[in-house]
Amino acid sequence: MNNFSFGNPTRILFGEGQIKAISEEIPADARVMLVYGGGSIKQNGVYDQIIDALGDRIISEFAGVEANPEFTTLCKAAKQAQDDNITYLLAAGGGSVIDGVKFIAAAACFEGDPWQILLKWGKNIQHALPFGSILTLPATGSEMNSGSVVNRSEMKAKLPFGSPLCYPKFSVLDPTTTYTLPVRQLTNGIVDPFTHVMEQYLTYPVGADLQDRLAEAILQSLIETGPKALADPDNYDLRANLMWCATMALNGLIGCGVPQDWSTHMIGHELTALYGLDHAQTLAVVLPANLRIRKADKREKLLQYAERVWHINEGSDDERIEAAIARTEAFFQQVGAPTRLTDYQLGDDAIGAVLSQLKQHQMVKLGERQDVTLEVSAKILEAAR
Repeated sequence: MNNFSFGNPTRILFGEGQIKAISEEIPADARVMLVYGGGSIKQNGVYDQIIDALGDRIISEFAGVEANPEFTTLCKAAKQAQDDNITYLLAAGGGSVIDGVKFIAAAACFEGDPWQILLKWGKNIQHALPFGSILTLPATGSEMNSGSVVNRSEMKAKLPFGSPLCYPKFSVLDPTTTYTLPVRQLTNGIVDPFTHVMEQYLTYPVGADLQDRLAEAILQSLIETGPKALADPDNYDLRANLMWCATMALNGLIGCGVPQDWSTHMIGHELTALYGLDHAQTLAVVLPANLRIRKADKREKLLQYAERVWHINEGSDDERIEAAIARTEAFFQQVGAPTRLTDYQLGDDAIGAVLSQLKQHQMVKLGERQDVTLEVSAKILEAAR
């Protein structure tokens, strides 16, 4: 197992009715800015619960954070936070809103051009406003980590950043807030955490048995629970388990002391930036192809994955590996996520465009061994056609 340092300061408030508990988490004298997306929180009752819980605190609101949070939108929010002398931010929504609030928290305290935050991957963040979150769309795990991804459409750029100063102080996870999600978003909430786990788990062995077992448990839970949740959308326990899987998939725990890949994500980000695909849709397209192209380097973990997650024990090594990849692909399709570029009417032109973007954004040495060059990315995209 590799050396590691692990700490996660985010307090989780899990379960039905927990939104009211934010009154104990946010200082009584805080000047709070509530940040949300398209307004669904006003339709599902979340907004009213938040206002009741905040009581007499001074409130400013910023609505309209996009599904892929836009740099220009977030800069407007940061300016509003400065103008209103905000001391505490509250995100209400899915991973995009929480990602957006992480950027707002940093940009509101940043001296200079906030674009530099993204160009420097967040390493230049010295101060950030404190914030909490109320999760209504489980998928990204942003509610319990310090990372974020921000889009800048005019540059066709979707860039990640992170900072220890960008952990939520608390996050509310109430499964009942997810009951009104459309099927597409529920699908995303299955595929996204599944791929998050795979990026940390399916690399090469380093003797981290507990991390492997935890990762496999999350994968098996998603495989079992995901289709059931789609078939029984008002089942509290199924929604609760999906929500907790999404959080555990990317709160840092299963990534302790293990090599991590993330090439599927970096390639997927470019597909989103160029063509507006949902983040999880890009992952469903790229991951199976990535595993097929790089199966020689991932051989040991692919065989472990085949045996422990899919219970595939018969056939040659190559047959078991291909069977595990095929089962992964079939699972994504089962929960409603197409796995080919052509499913989104994307062809060879898209492959060239993505490769150009990867080069422009210096994503030319990806993967756990930094050996996913542009040539390898091209093979992955071609295999995903």
